[in-house]
Amino acid sequence: MDDPRLKKNVTSPFPEQIALALSTPTSMWVSWVTGDAQIGPNVTALDPTSVASEVWYGKESGKYSSKKRGNATVYSQLYPFEGLFNYTSAIIHHVRIDGLEPETKYYYRCGDSSLPAMSEEHVFETLPLPAQNSYPRRIAVIGDLGLTRNSSTTIDHLSKNDPSLILMVGDLTYANQYLTTGGKGVPCFSCAFPDAPIRETYQPRWDGWGRFMEPLVSRVPMMVIEGNHEIEPQAAGITFKSYLTRFAVPAKESGSNSNFYYSFDAGGVHFIMLGAYVDYNSTGENGAQYAWLKEDLRKVDRTVTPWLVAAWHPPWYNSYSSHYQEFECMRQEMEQLLYHYGVDIVFSGHVHAYERMNRVYNYTLDACGPIYITVGDGGNIEKVDVDHADEPGKCPSQGDNMPEIGGVCHLNFSSGPAKGNFCWDRQPEWSAYRESSFGHGILEVLNPTYALWSWHRNQDTNKEDSPGDQIYIVRQPDICSPSTSLKGNNESEQVKGAAVSAKCLCVLLLFMVAFVIYQLLLCD
Repeated sequence: MDDPRLKKNVTSPFPEQIALALSTPTSMWVSWVTGDAQIGPNVTALDPTSVASEVWYGKESGKYSSKKRGNATVYSQLYPFEGLFNYTSAIIHHVRIDGLEPETKYYYRCGDSSLPAMSEEHVFETLPLPAQNSYPRRIAVIGDLGLTRNSSTTIDHLSKNDPSLILMVGDLTYANQYLTTGGKGVPCFSCAFPDAPIRETYQPRWDGWGRFMEPLVSRVPMMVIEGNHEIEPQAAGITFKSYLTRFAVPAKESGSNSNFYYSFDAGGVHFIMLGAYVDYNSTGENGAQYAWLKEDLRKVDRTVTPWLVAAWHPPWYNSYSSHYQEFECMRQEMEQLLYHYGVDIVFSGHVHAYERMNRVYNYTLDACGPIYITVGDGGNIEKVDVDHADEPGKCPSQGDNMPEIGGVCHLNFSSGPAKGNFCWDRQPEWSAYRESSFGHGILEVLNPTYALWSWHRNQDTNKEDSPGDQIYIVRQPDICSPSTSLKGNNESEQVKGAAVSAKCLCVLLLFMVAFVIYQLLLCD
């Protein structure tokens, strides 16, 4: 925490941990922190009304033609156990600035002008408006980042690639790898602290992470989704308090009633961010996320946003032993809906390695299925995953890999080379490339048909144009238009088969008609 990148370098009234997030194509969230957090046996929350939340912004440096005010809040992380420290945050500000023009550079300052305590000037560039031929320059994708030397290498490498948007697919700070009293973090909390009364967190790591990320995310918007390390249980069963308080996301803007799932447009790409640690069931009283997802997908206009990209934390397709089939229940609930609407790419983290899948649906190679990509290799304290479930002696038992939240639906494969088995005995056919290295990804959408995906290893930081994995992703809307129904898997296959049979019958009839005409001409 005494590293220069994590230390506080402003006095209390002045803004720090400044960050951007997209709101709508013409608006942006600006977030920051003021004041001093407290940690110890007894803490007293700051008054968020004691300081204003203002953003001044304009298209010329030093000239701010617009001003907006927003809201401020604080949160506490409380533990009702003897010897554990409590925490209450500094004041967290969120201001939504609007009226922004596309592909335009804006200069801004944030803070409280009445003190006066305004930040230094920062700058960002807006993204293009939703349109089939307008796309962000580069979209960086990272997951499971943490705060280690490897994390530093990842962020430094990513910054050199100059993204215009960042997707952070969960597990941000790993504050829950520490005791509330601080000290040294550990790769395995339960191993190091078996007698801990609760999964503790050292909340100042969140403040350090905000400072660590500020040079990047104060100029490039970052869109986050929660991971399991954001659960952070505390007194009275409260969870996710840090995540929910520190980040502004376009939940209301996208019709969601929860910051755990939302969507947004970035040029001709529609992004859907899903929550794996809240209810994802398609039926029942708690099916709010599924109902929202179905409506959001229904409203997508592929003539305006041809590309459809989804992201959530734990992967559905994963050939590593770690987290193997952990979120099979979520896949069974949601996969068909995403396939029906033709999702092109899915990004996840959770597994601390890199893996890219072939197009797949229901564990079967399918030219119309999404390409699933795991980028949980940001550099966190838990280190890289190296074991594959298909290697001798590495297949987990069905009692392993239990999700923190949600059901268990582990299954044996019903078809293909692994039929009847829980694991493959070779790299699965749906797994195209995998590697145990830290790194990040860059997505460059070129037009409505082509996108270039590149994965960059940390060890290649100083090499020019040498990605560890790179492919062109090609959309094929002519053969992969959305299905006409949302029937079960078997019924969907019957519909596909009926469609193929109908096409064959049409061809046969045309051939017969042509043959009859030909015979009539011969008779004449």
